[in-house]
Amino acid sequence: MFPFFPSPTLAAGYLLACLLLAATPGADMALFLSRTLAGGRAQGFAAQAGANAGLLVHTCAAALGLSALLAASSEAYQAVKIVGALYLLWLAFGALRHGTVLKLRTAGGGKAGARGAFLNGLLINVTNPKIVIFFVTFLPQFIDARDPHAGEKLFVLGLGFIAVTTIINAAVILVAGRFVAAARAKPGALRLFDYGFATLMSAFALRLVWSETR
Repeated sequence: MFPFFPSPTLAAGYLLACLLLAATPGADMALFLSRTLAGGRAQGFAAQAGANAGLLVHTCAAALGLSALLAASSEAYQAVKIVGALYLLWLAFGALRHGTVLKLRTAGGGKAGARGAFLNGLLINVTNPKIVIFFVTFLPQFIDARDPHAGEKLFVLGLGFIAVTTIINAAVILVAGRFVAAARAKPGALRLFDYGFATLMSAFALRLVWSETR
């Protein structure tokens, strides 16, 4: 009935990936926490709204760009997937080597109010080249080049990622004080996210390489 929706099996795997990725502390989460601690939850949610606007831009750009690439050459699309697999392995290696760095800067973080927090979240997200690369390499892992609805599914998957990250980050903002206190008291606990992230990225990369070499 809705051919542009992923299959239940694909959707379940993608949801699991999004949950783990959203729960792994990164630059966006550090911004939300800093803004919340400095200016209250209103600024935390404003920063999140700005980041979500940036993610929507990345989703549209990735879906349109990958769809155009697929229409031009399925071989080129497959090449992007292979390069993406290597990039995912590199992300896994980086997570294990460097670990999660959750740097919170609360000094002056409450300035400019909610509007400043929104723009802060938007600019950090839109101008981050790693997010561009991530969308271009991560989303194709779930779409087959022979799928006639690849473009629509890429867009739906991008929106799904935004929805999951919104829920996870909103929960973190609501308990920001306790989350930061727990992270500072037990920094080693964040390594669990690193191992989970590295395992997930490696699994996607190896699955793609295996499927392409069959």
